[in-house]
Amino acid sequence: MDTRYSRQTLFHPIGRSGQEKLGQSRVAIVGMGALGTVLSNHMVRAGVGFVRIIDRDFVEPSNLQRQMLYDESDAAEHLPKAIAAHAKLTKINSAVTIEPIVADLTAYNAEELLADVDLVLDATDNFQVRYLVNDVCVKHSIPWVYGGAVSATGTFTAIRPGITPCLRCLFPEAPNPGEMPTCDTAGVIGPIIHIVASYQATEAFKLLVDATDELNPNLEHFEIWHNRHQQIKVVNARRDDCPTCGHKQFSFLQPDTQDGQAVSLCGRDTVQISPAAAMTLDLNALADRLSPLGQIEQNKFLLRFRVDTYTLVIFPDGRVLVQGTDDISLARSLHAKYIGA
Repeated sequence: MDTRYSRQTLFHPIGRSGQEKLGQSRVAIVGMGALGTVLSNHMVRAGVGFVRIIDRDFVEPSNLQRQMLYDESDAAEHLPKAIAAHAKLTKINSAVTIEPIVADLTAYNAEELLADVDLVLDATDNFQVRYLVNDVCVKHSIPWVYGGAVSATGTFTAIRPGITPCLRCLFPEAPNPGEMPTCDTAGVIGPIIHIVASYQATEAFKLLVDATDELNPNLEHFEIWHNRHQQIKVVNARRDDCPTCGHKQFSFLQPDTQDGQAVSLCGRDTVQISPAAAMTLDLNALADRLSPLGQIEQNKFLLRFRVDTYTLVIFPDGRVLVQGTDDISLARSLHAKYIGA
């Protein structure tokens, strides 16, 4: 066995047999922002055999304060986070298979991206995606670890379909957009990211080495600036009337419309527009068409088109980030004007 794991195998609850299980395991990480960079670091360094990293965004300077895998060159090149993370992680452990996915997790692709792994790690920043993860994991009996961090506050819990309450047992309804603070509206300090992600990673290791008796049975909540820690017992919180795990109604796996989806990204002055069906854009041809109309920046992963006070960030899968507005109608109008309906 690779001597790089010698200190980990000396830890008796993992040992050599646990290390072998880690090496045979498949993990998906949804989101490669702050939590995702720490989680992927832990998974790859620990020798988890296959790690799929999924993210829709690209690296910006404001990420560098807390998203520990990225550097200034990644931000200057506007690299997609999954691509930049893959480059770093393969240098950390070349024996691990790391699959970068530059995409938004949606009802169209969630089962394809999550149903073939042993464990899903939540590193997202919104409840809609978490409910989508919850639907896939309950439907396919895949354990997952929920985590969230904002300001100086963090939360995590391990969810085992059929054994523990699922996310909709704990939070029956998603908060409305704008109701919950985000890193872009309330800020965040770096240490809370590492604390939450490290707790999540520890629960992940317990699940992957079958140390389920050691799993934390609580929903943990802590605030590290004012030194508050709360354990919420959720062992008996499963609900027979839960739409997801009780009635097996996977509503978040049903596409909302046939016209694509537009959502305002809270606090970022950005609207994301996703196509209704899978597609592939020719970014070179699009750059040729748009270059007379505004400023173009391009790499092989995305195209940035600046016109007036707006920037359209266009991905090959047809997804577009319209920066400079949080008005969905205006964003759709700009999209139709420059990209096409």
